[in-house]
Amino acid sequence: MHEVVLASGNPGKLRELAALLDDFGWRLRPQSDFDVPPVAETGTTFVENAIIKARHAAQHCGLPALADDSGIEVDALDGAPGVYSARFAGADASDADNNALLIEKLRDLPPAERGARYRALIVYMRHAADPAPLICEGSWEGRIRLQAAGDGGFGYDPHFFLPRLGCTSAELEPAEKNRISHRGQALAQLRQRLAGLDA
Repeated sequence: MHEVVLASGNPGKLRELAALLDDFGWRLRPQSDFDVPPVAETGTTFVENAIIKARHAAQHCGLPALADDSGIEVDALDGAPGVYSARFAGADASDADNNALLIEKLRDLPPAERGARYRALIVYMRHAADPAPLICEGSWEGRIRLQAAGDGGFGYDPHFFLPRLGCTSAELEPAEKNRISHRGQALAQLRQRLAGLDA
């Protein structure tokens, strides 16, 4: 079993990533298992923040590290909240706080003007000094629904509406969400690239 530290304390991310890697021979452990202190996410892009988090976790644990930096980009807000998705309503904001602020900003717009996408950047570092980390990206198009629906997922999922499916991402079964989501796409790329390294 290949032990890898997840550079996150987010239980939703751990649950989704562990499920996506369940058959890959990895034991994914949250950085909280190793008392890794938080690191300032000072990057201005998802990839910068993912690299910062992965390197920090690998340095503290002496293990390969996997980091995900992801968020939602809303067209009407010029791509915000973007890298600030988890702290859109403030440093200690809850999912409910962030969703409330997002809906407040979009309340007067018709559905066609509430286009959005989830974006995920996943970085895998074999060790803290890895000069060529694997970087994989996924994006998932939808729009913001003013009324929340569904109790699955986390973050903005109850408001992220998928017109093609007629539901929010919070209404999807976990396996279906993992198959089509931004994070699922990025993990699928990572699996392919890791398999190529082993070939």
